[in-house]
Amino acid sequence: MLKSHQPASFALLARKISTLTIEASLRLLCEEFEDAVSFSTSFSKEDQAISHIIFSGNLRISVFTLDTGRLFPETYSVWRSTNERYRTAIRAYCPDAAQLEPYISVKGPNAFYDSVENRKECCFIRKVEPLKRALKNQQIWITGLRAEHSQSREGLQQLEWDESNGLVKYHPLLNYTTGQVDDFIKENNIPYNPLNDKAFVSIGCAPCTRAISPGEDFRAGRWWWEQSNGKECGLHVHQAETPLLTINSKESNPL
Repeated sequence: MLKSHQPASFALLARKISTLTIEASLRLLCEEFEDAVSFSTSFSKEDQAISHIIFSGNLRISVFTLDTGRLFPETYSVWRSTNERYRTAIRAYCPDAAQLEPYISVKGPNAFYDSVENRKECCFIRKVEPLKRALKNQQIWITGLRAEHSQSREGLQQLEWDESNGLVKYHPLLNYTTGQVDDFIKENNIPYNPLNDKAFVSIGCAPCTRAISPGEDFRAGRWWWEQSNGKECGLHVHQAETPLLTINSKESNPL
């Protein structure tokens, strides 16, 4: 198992991946970390592209989603369409009722509008804690993060050590453009969220997501009532320093 104090292992893995297509990289991870590779999908276009590669290639990667209980109906529809298209059953991880019920009872169902603290607590209950359960005993966590999403993600590397979850994160689409992802979705007739065609570019929980206007930042539609930059829900915590990796090609390998 890779540990945060083993930069040589990171570098070797990154060197191998940098020369491969995404499918070949995922196969390599499956071989080296058998039954310990997971992919978290929110059914975004990025995640749908990765799911297509995983399911079409019959890769031994566990695919799961975080069902917060506040998702858009359209998100549930694309979840069903994905299961039907690939004849699979994406696993759901839901909030712990023992944490969620007291939060709602005391603070109310929409307390996240009242303060950043309340919003972060809601995100922790509905997303972060279920994620930790989903990633238990895993060694590789695959995500759909892209550098174009926000300034806070521009400095990411394709492989990074996630100290909070004790594993390695792999962002296969990190350096891909929106156009490249859209083209892949269209070329392979992959189901995607219809809200994407209505200017919803970053889709989370329904009460916390809106469409964006022309010229707005990719993440402007998330928690729009908050004024701070680099808004995140707590799923993706990036260390200021990491043993990773001097190797991270800026030229994307073909999907």
